[in-house]
Amino acid sequence: MADATRPDAARGTVHLVADAVSFGYPDRPVLDALDLTVAAGERLGLVGENGAGKTTLLRVLAGELVPSSGSVRRSGSLAVVDQELVVAPGDTVGTLVAATGATVRAAAAELEATIAAFDHERGDLAALTAAMARYEQLAAWDVDRRVDEALTRFGAPRDPERRLDALSVGERYRVRLACRIGERADVLLLDEPTNHLDAAGIDYLTPLLREWAGAVVIVTHDRRLLDDVMTAILDLDPAMDGRPALYGATRYADYRFAKNQMLRRWQVRYRQERKRALQLAQRLDASYEGLSDAWRPPKGSQGHRRATRARIHVKAADRLVQQLEARAVAVPVPPPTLTFPDLPSLPRRASTGADPDRPLDPDADRAAAHAGPLLELRAPRVAGPHGPRLDLPGRRLEVAPASRLLVVGPNGSGKSTLLAALAGTLPLDRGSRTIAPGVRLGVLAQEGPTEHAARRPDGDGGPTAFDAYARHALDLLDQGLLDPDQLVPVAALGLLSEEDLDRPVRELSVGQRRRFDLACALLAAPHVLVLDEPTNHLSVGLVDELTDALRGTSAAVVVATHDRRMRADLADWPVLDLA
Repeated sequence: MADATRPDAARGTVHLVADAVSFGYPDRPVLDALDLTVAAGERLGLVGENGAGKTTLLRVLAGELVPSSGSVRRSGSLAVVDQELVVAPGDTVGTLVAATGATVRAAAAELEATIAAFDHERGDLAALTAAMARYEQLAAWDVDRRVDEALTRFGAPRDPERRLDALSVGERYRVRLACRIGERADVLLLDEPTNHLDAAGIDYLTPLLREWAGAVVIVTHDRRLLDDVMTAILDLDPAMDGRPALYGATRYADYRFAKNQMLRRWQVRYRQERKRALQLAQRLDASYEGLSDAWRPPKGSQGHRRATRARIHVKAADRLVQQLEARAVAVPVPPPTLTFPDLPSLPRRASTGADPDRPLDPDADRAAAHAGPLLELRAPRVAGPHGPRLDLPGRRLEVAPASRLLVVGPNGSGKSTLLAALAGTLPLDRGSRTIAPGVRLGVLAQEGPTEHAARRPDGDGGPTAFDAYARHALDLLDQGLLDPDQLVPVAALGLLSEEDLDRPVRELSVGQRRRFDLACALLAAPHVLVLDEPTNHLSVGLVDELTDALRGTSAAVVVATHDRRMRADLADWPVLDLA
């Protein structure tokens, strides 16, 4: 079992312990006898494939889910920031800020009560000292300033009257994160904290986490955050023994190297076992063939001895097979590997006006189709309730075949608005958008098709991922945005297993739904990929694979991302900075 206890843990107060914790949903087990210990000052990063149980483990540690066996013990106060935040009707920014202040100021009230009741002759000096230390640790006198500073640095709304249900998902997350950071809890549990932060917000959060006095557990795909913050990495993907593995190496490159070495050893052992199993099966078949009813030795040839000898061979082969099975590695199904489709760079016979019955000549058709950019925006402007969401007067943005563009800028600078305008999902108040005939787009927005599919009534459990993918294909076909001859099957991408594709979309994890949205963006074999924060909610391994695929694809690619490692990996691309 993976045990996250570190050698230096004994020097700090142990704030979080999971002892042989198991948990599962009705259709599948998730956690199996997991042991975990995180002491004060330690920062544990949880990684693994989407659906491996990272968010589930965080909710078990927080007490939101009750383990089927085992126990969780926490010391001190707890602060949790989930990926999906439930907003009560009428809640405002001020509601969350006031609740945060009340939590911290309770320590001040406790200290005042302890001092008021203290008997200087027979009083418990240890209790008084502990209350004073708690008050100092929380810095209760400074909580309002801390929260206000965090709201500002995270780019979150500060108006106490703003309703949470009127904010975007990212704005709500940043408000909740600022409040929880201001609490200075003993146990801090964060689920993908950098998803909705820009570079400035991440730069503010990173030193706060490094200096956190309590225990920190973070689910993250952010490879730089793993490098900059974590003291250990727990990978929930099964290792060779079928259990999660703790990697003490805190640099992402070291973790990936160690994991890849383990996987290579695992694969070699598996191939050797399968090869020997095949050989023994063939030997067993040959031995049984000697006992077939069709075999009859001639009279006088000591047939009973030959039959006895054949039975001995069969028993020997049986024993070898049993020995092999006893020594065999129990290998779970390996996580799916991304198989990126071969995307076209130009539409076939896009605007040639050629006879549709003429035999196809792909090279000639594509050359004739290329009479300019695939997609173009001129002087785009999109209005918003508090001023323009995007305003680029005099600017012309062209997306040429097989071109690359990296869009960067702080939160609120208009990156998502620009990509939505490029995709044609957001109308312009000024300017123009032009798309060449026959050009297909693949769009990955921050909120994708799964949000709609999960809400559609379709039986008791809603549509399965297979059904939702088929519906998306039919929608594109009805709009003339899909060539049936170039449809990309979802099962061929390696983003989701067949078991996951048979499950209702609403039952998929946040990361699995993000994988599904990526598959939908690739469904029509697009000539242009428009990807808004493509690394959000994906596993670190898939982020590596996706980055390599985007660099090598023949399609044009426009990416908006705050992911610092992806931006470094794409540093040779042209950059549009909206700051």
